[in-house]
Amino acid sequence: MKHFYLPFEKREGFSYSHESIEKLTEYEKYQLSFHPERPKHLDYLTVFDDAEECLENNLHGSCIIQTHRAVLRNGTNAWPVMLIGQQSGPTSDFMLMRKLLRNPVEMQKWNQGMPTPAAFEKAIDAIKLAEEENRIIITVIDTAGADPTEQSEAGGIAWKIGRCMQLLAEATVPTLSVIINRGCSGGAIALTGCDAVLAMEYSTYMVISPEACSSILFRTREKAGFAAEISQITAQEALKNRIIDDIIEEPEGPAHHFRESALQSFKTSMAKWLDKLSKIPPQQIFAQRMERWEKIGQWNTISEEEIVAFEKQVSFFIPKPENVLFVARHKNCHNIVGKKVLDPILYTKLLADNFVCETCGHRYVRLTAHDYINLILDPGSFQEHQETRYIVDKDILHFPDYQQKVEDAQHKTGAAASFITGDATVNGEPVVFCATNFNFLGGSFCMTTAEKIWRASKIAIKRGVPPYCPGNGWRCENA
Repeated sequence: MKHFYLPFEKREGFSYSHESIEKLTEYEKYQLSFHPERPKHLDYLTVFDDAEECLENNLHGSCIIQTHRAVLRNGTNAWPVMLIGQQSGPTSDFMLMRKLLRNPVEMQKWNQGMPTPAAFEKAIDAIKLAEEENRIIITVIDTAGADPTEQSEAGGIAWKIGRCMQLLAEATVPTLSVIINRGCSGGAIALTGCDAVLAMEYSTYMVISPEACSSILFRTREKAGFAAEISQITAQEALKNRIIDDIIEEPEGPAHHFRESALQSFKTSMAKWLDKLSKIPPQQIFAQRMERWEKIGQWNTISEEEIVAFEKQVSFFIPKPENVLFVARHKNCHNIVGKKVLDPILYTKLLADNFVCETCGHRYVRLTAHDYINLILDPGSFQEHQETRYIVDKDILHFPDYQQKVEDAQHKTGAAASFITGDATVNGEPVVFCATNFNFLGGSFCMTTAEKIWRASKIAIKRGVPPYCPGNGWRCENA
């Protein structure tokens, strides 16, 4: 078999016309976005001249982010660039890929297309190098997400993702991001914080895959199709929601079927945007970047009267027993050999372990934002920011029962949203304090949270005090 065909490609009457693709389900469009024969980063590299690989190394997963110096020429114009591209697999040639699949060493090297700490470290170095050489940075996005393994977490992948985001935000040269296939989760977010974000016509861009979304919302992966429908993941939806700036047409049809026209369309769009970005005066780059970002995002606001209806201090902290040294062990605790453990736990040991059972890893409680305030800050010093107090989640995706879940969480936690910011002191020193409430829908990092972080950061900068953000959530360092 020379080519790979998705089920809908074999369907009677299917063609590769725009009209035919519009009739696909949202999940089928998602599948199309990472068709194994869609051009990958190294295929798009061919539209550039003088491409020279840099920062190459043999660390595990490093090859998933490729870095090249290059020049894009268009007529008499030439723009030096630094390409930081996610290469989700060794090739888009299906025949070659079939051969490589028989080589376990080669496949392990590509880590199922998920960038590792070494890959993001290479991106960090490339951003710095681009600034030194005054090259426009182009990030090319094609990922199912950053590597989620324990090894990568131990290797600081969250911090490296955050560092990529920071460096792109602070870059002294123009930055441009292009989603060519599938851009998913932290692997994509790490490299899309640019002056402009473009997307190929049949690409997708999402914070979570439909399968994972279905597992969280419905406790099963079988509703991935429905999750894809409500998540608004296509390039067209991204443009409508203003999280990308332009769509690169695949003029004749999907890029895996009409490769040459897709590559030419990509080059034309690159020339258009590089010409635009290169004309920004250096002293205005950062200001224009911030202006663009401030326009992104949607949220609702509520009144003081609405907040008062549910606002209360909620604590899940387990206090020290008054007359004994031990607390009861949780139910269903089993040791490494499967034997049930019943004996109580020394309170000081449980507290030192952050309320995690040393025998089986069970977490007794998730501390609330109010708990962090009481544990970390000087008593009575916290004053919530009026600038962030009234911001609440907006259900732009129309998730099933989402609004009711938000209201239930507000009454459960006594908070308007999963994130709270305010002024406080620690040992008498002023700080801007930000805390996540995990008990509010799992500490969901939504647009509301992002806007609160944004506003709190501006307050901290204006007042010249440090922000203090204790972590409490999945890869919360990304924020």
